[in-house]
Amino acid sequence: MAKRLVEVFIAGCYLCDDTIKLVRELACPHCEVQIYNLHEENSYREKVAQYGIHRIPAVVVDGKLAECCVVQQPVSREALIAAGIGNK
Repeated sequence: MAKRLVEVFIAGCYLCDDTIKLVRELACPHCEVQIYNLHEENSYREKVAQYGIHRIPAVVVDGKLAECCVVQQPVSREALIAAGIGNK
């Protein structure tokens, strides 16, 4: 079974830290979590544009921006579960 790719885009703030903690808490063994700190690395701009990210923190699951990040709501446990994080 292929792993679910969970990409978390952050900028080093406390809200970003909370999002990382929540994603790691929800991630199951079938999730591969990658963290991209935009504050430290400028090379992620292409990924940000590709996914249509307009605010940080943002979570992308298997190439799709999580619904909470699309409609500019806070990243929540419910939204991440709905996006597939932690589901086998």
